[in-house]
Amino acid sequence: MKSSQGHLMTISNLQVFDIKRFSTHDGQGIRTTVFLKGCPLRCKWCQNPEGLRPKRQILYMENKCIHCLSCVHACQSDGVTYQDGQLCLNRDAVEDWETIVDACPTRALQFDSSSYSVSEIMEEIKKDESFFRYGGGVTISGGEPFLQPDGLLSLLIACKEEGIHTAIETSLYVDQKWLRKALPYLDQIYADCKVFDSNQHKKWTGVHNSMILDNIRYLLTSEKKDQVIVRTPLIPTMTATKENISQISAFLTSIYPDVHYEILNYNPLAKSKYAYLDMEYCFDDNPELYSSEVMNGFYQVAKENGIQNLIIE
Repeated sequence: MKSSQGHLMTISNLQVFDIKRFSTHDGQGIRTTVFLKGCPLRCKWCQNPEGLRPKRQILYMENKCIHCLSCVHACQSDGVTYQDGQLCLNRDAVEDWETIVDACPTRALQFDSSSYSVSEIMEEIKKDESFFRYGGGVTISGGEPFLQPDGLLSLLIACKEEGIHTAIETSLYVDQKWLRKALPYLDQIYADCKVFDSNQHKKWTGVHNSMILDNIRYLLTSEKKDQVIVRTPLIPTMTATKENISQISAFLTSIYPDVHYEILNYNPLAKSKYAYLDMEYCFDDNPELYSSEVMNGFYQVAKENGIQNLIIE
């Protein structure tokens, strides 16, 4: 552990908004998924809005609130006020938020994340070590894990020194130098390719996609190309068009004909999180999962454009 410990000494703590144990949807086997906070994209449909901002913030779960106003009385600068029978939060107010959260008897107010050293994260991960022998491991997700690059690299090194299988879920909106540094310590890479048209990508995610496409080219021509799974989440009216799936599929197979590609069905569960942060979701009427018939249509488009290794759940 000397090399990783030496590296750990030089980095600050990681901001983590969740550590999910016994996960079976973030890679092979039973996994521990560590969600790192902060993301450079602003996807309209983000599944983890609590992971967007790099710094921790306050969640307000109205269903737990008994309107005792303990939080209001703990404020010094109107961070929490009571107006027309409702609590109103100014999350940017300069407050002693620790005291305010501690004042809430029902935990209606909570921080969305916590600060961990790599050693502390490894302690959590190693609680599940007995399950990893059956093909599981650790998945680093987000937010965007590469937004905390030094800490991410140290965590990956620490996992590999313990012989733990590693996977990452990334938007690939990252300086390629960090991708190159991390790749030797990654056993599986889940990489998003959400929208192929750059202007449409900016419309729906807030950024152009040239960096992402360049990083996909790098990964699919690297020695780890068979450990890469490129994913497209289906979002009604945004990514879920046959033209988009056709363009992405043709792009991927032009680089590596045996690329592994996964088309993810729309996930309607994220909407409830937005209320905790006083954020608006992209759909007023939340769409449902796509039917098997509709999904098969998207699969067929991918196959017609050269995808041979299509991952179907």
